[in-house]
Amino acid sequence: MNQRTVRVFPTLQEVSRAAAAHFEKLARAKPGKKEAFSCALSGGLTPRLLYQILGSDAFADRIRWENAHLFQVDERCVPADHPDSNYGMIRETLLSRVSIPDSHVHRMRVEMEDRDEACRQYAKELSRALRPKEGELPRLDMVFLGMGPDGHTASLFPESEALEERTLWVRPNYIAKLQTYRLTLTFPVLNAAADVVFLVAGADKARTLRQVLEGPLGRFPAQRVQPTSGRLSWFVDEAAAHLLSSALRG
Repeated sequence: MNQRTVRVFPTLQEVSRAAAAHFEKLARAKPGKKEAFSCALSGGLTPRLLYQILGSDAFADRIRWENAHLFQVDERCVPADHPDSNYGMIRETLLSRVSIPDSHVHRMRVEMEDRDEACRQYAKELSRALRPKEGELPRLDMVFLGMGPDGHTASLFPESEALEERTLWVRPNYIAKLQTYRLTLTFPVLNAAADVVFLVAGADKARTLRQVLEGPLGRFPAQRVQPTSGRLSWFVDEAAAHLLSSALRG
């Protein structure tokens, strides 16, 4: 069973600083090259400030970036220099500011015409870097996730086919309401992680957040993130948390 905590902060800036401190704590717990630190990063608006903090002069030197492997949680099928590219945002806010080896940055190759092959190659990258035992899932040390107002997380949207994936680690997922494909890690990989942190900010997510955390399970994709032997944390700002019960807010 996973351990779930909910932490409420006044603003997104404080959410982001707390998340950066949590990242640093887990990264520094790894002793060196023989045991690298692995983290999957989400795209979208909410984590931008977190990545800027991690890449700042004051923060970057506190982390052994040469010992880190960074993955993507999901990606839109656009070029890396497109404004909507998750990788482009991560590169701009974080990767361009820290001394991490190129070989430790694992980008989803969405430019490939064969999306299934791109997913197979990404699964191989997960396997090479994380070295799971035969028949086991790759175990990321940390995953940052977001949540949309519709309760989606990663590119696992309501009523999309990838919600039911039980075998593939990475797969394309068609998002009907957006009329586009995305590549995404699947629930088996997300739930195999040692530490999962949701970052949620904004009043537009308050009603959904209350239902996800306090309502019956199964309605929203975000509720399916239940690490099998890991820690689950929700870092949320006051605007998103204002409808939560006082008991949940601690």
